[in-house]
Amino acid sequence: MKNDKSLIGKTVELSGLVAYQKGVVVSRMVIDKPAGTVTLFAFDQGQGLSEHTAPFDALVNVLDGEVEITIAGQPGRVKQGEMMIMPANQPHALKAITRFKMMLVMVKS
Repeated sequence: MKNDKSLIGKTVELSGLVAYQKGVVVSRMVIDKPAGTVTLFAFDQGQGLSEHTAPFDALVNVLDGEVEITIAGQPGRVKQGEMMIMPANQPHALKAITRFKMMLVMVKS
């Protein structure tokens, strides 16, 4: 997937770029480069991502709502205005405490 060229050079409100939909997770790729990606997500309440690993560090920036992120079996809550770094190769999972939006930044190495 390529960068979202419609956003280049424009000032935009991040949480407005992805909309909530009942019972699902919605995503929108903003940047897709060999060095990393930036993706926006909107999770309905109760939705999540099952435990998995990624070969790259990932920064979760919560734009709206609240999420529980579990890393290597240790849960933590992250709410609007907060962030959490998920380290490479560590199992992690996400579950929406309330509906929430996030920006996920993957840094490839």
